[in-house]
Amino acid sequence: MTAESDQNLIDPEMGPAPTPAGPLRVAVPKSPGFWKEAWRRLRRRRLAMLALVFVGFTGIVAILSPAIAGTRPVLVRYKGQWYFPAMAYFRPAWENPIFQEDGFRKRYNPEMFAEKDPDSWVLWPLNFNDPYRRVKSGDWPDRAGNPSLADVSPPQRPTEVLGPSRLNWFGTDQNGVDVFAQMVHGARIALLVGFVSMGIASVIGITLGGVAGYFGGWVDTIVSRVIEVVMCVPTLVLILALLAVIEQPTIWHMMTIIGCTGWTGIARLTRAEFLKLKQMDFVAAARATGIGPIRIMYRYLLPNALAPVLVPITFGIAAAILIESSLSFLGFGAPPPNPSWGTLLSAGRSNYQLWWLIVFPGTAIFLAVLAYNLIGEGLQEATDPRLRDASE
Repeated sequence: MTAESDQNLIDPEMGPAPTPAGPLRVAVPKSPGFWKEAWRRLRRRRLAMLALVFVGFTGIVAILSPAIAGTRPVLVRYKGQWYFPAMAYFRPAWENPIFQEDGFRKRYNPEMFAEKDPDSWVLWPLNFNDPYRRVKSGDWPDRAGNPSLADVSPPQRPTEVLGPSRLNWFGTDQNGVDVFAQMVHGARIALLVGFVSMGIASVIGITLGGVAGYFGGWVDTIVSRVIEVVMCVPTLVLILALLAVIEQPTIWHMMTIIGCTGWTGIARLTRAEFLKLKQMDFVAAARATGIGPIRIMYRYLLPNALAPVLVPITFGIAAAILIESSLSFLGFGAPPPNPSWGTLLSAGRSNYQLWWLIVFPGTAIFLAVLAYNLIGEGLQEATDPRLRDASE
């Protein structure tokens, strides 16, 4: 093609085509990271996301439990100072001594605040019921006390007196303690048992599994034998044995035992991932630069091995909640006065006419365990390439 023919191809209106100053650069979109891609795939699973919403709702209820149900004020402007008496539900020592000095004796009502300080301002919980004691007549102005089994007289039935009502949304137990308040505050026990026990199990399992997988040899042999021994110890039997030895057992003893016996599955998965990843080129490059083994394990290997480890942790939370509920049902759970869903189930066992003592806590336990199992299955499908490709 000649120069004249090139001139004929030039559009007179647009002018000559611009000559590129250098090589053309094509913008290549950055591929999403592993965790971002896993989150995108997890969001497609509606049941897993619905379970995640339920777990988040349970967490909010547990944190705000003193503001939802209780007899202690959430916020008080008293004698020129601000106080939070409801924080005593988390820890009794957090209740300011000024109220005991002024004669409140852990019982609060608007009339007492008006008498002690006419300029006081009080923010009360949504539902005036205590998870630890029965609300009596006079605790709140113009409010009747909670009914108990002793208030039932023939031909009345317990369901007519103790059942759900306007003041007691989920009814009361045999002693007149509100079931809704116990359910709300019992959510703290469920979350504590699940997350604290599996937090302990995760630290032990990831540490021992990572050490065994990275170093191998005799270290791997010793850790593997320890795992096999711990797997042979029944968790329930160990908890019952320890509770028989300890004079004053607490919920923290139970969580510690569950955590110290529930790390074996996490350790085995971590060991397998470390055995596979330590053969990769990036680990050899890290060693060549003089990086120590501890930093290689927790800076390079652990982030890449964490995805499959999250699955047994999620399932373990559900198992821990189920163990605590089972022990409370048998009477070996959280010691009184700690409210627990399993304790409510145990109370309903003595009188099946009080159906609300079985239906409400049983439904809560079922939904909590189901939610964590659904989240675990969703994480497994979102992070495992084999299951992920098969579902798509």
